[in-house]
Amino acid sequence: MDIKVIKEVLAAAKRLDEKNLVNAYEGNISARKEGLIYITPTGKNKAFLTEEMIAVIDRDGKQIGGCCKPTSELTMHRNIYKIRPDAGGAVHCHPAFLTAYAICNLTVETNAYPEMIGNFGVFEVAPYGRPGTEKILENAVPIFDHSDICLLGNHGVLAIGKTVFDAMNRVEAAEAITKTLFLSKIIGKERSLSKEELEFLNVARLGKR
Repeated sequence: MDIKVIKEVLAAAKRLDEKNLVNAYEGNISARKEGLIYITPTGKNKAFLTEEMIAVIDRDGKQIGGCCKPTSELTMHRNIYKIRPDAGGAVHCHPAFLTAYAICNLTVETNAYPEMIGNFGVFEVAPYGRPGTEKILENAVPIFDHSDICLLGNHGVLAIGKTVFDAMNRVEAAEAITKTLFLSKIIGKERSLSKEELEFLNVARLGKR
């Protein structure tokens, strides 16, 4: 077991809590290293987690460390690491704006916001799958073939990254962008960027992958 990884999960959990992106009953954070998954416990306030509360799961799904029961979404975390072997961290949570779109089963997209287009393109939504089961991720597999973030229909959002901090940053940025786009629709009509600029931003985004 790696104490450094445990501390990274704790730091990400605290940051997400401070940003109101997780709470005691919603949201779970994990990191993977050398075949072990380090994951937050179920039903615990993320602001008060301690090192010994982080569950450590082996390749067979057996808990080999931590004094608390892991999140009920452990299956989702185990499966996303199988689907995306390049991932070293995952964050699942229910931020207000991203989750509102997920509940409505609406993608988040724009032709007017360079930061969204250049970094993400679109936040796609996968059909509903029952939380805590294999189904929650099953419908998202095609999206994770080409994206590191996905809205889970009627549920929330899941993001992955090379590290747990990468996944955390994606969720934080995605929620901020989605909030801005939502407010822009209230204020008025988006002024789309030119075709040339959209092409430039899309090429730049694809070049980052």
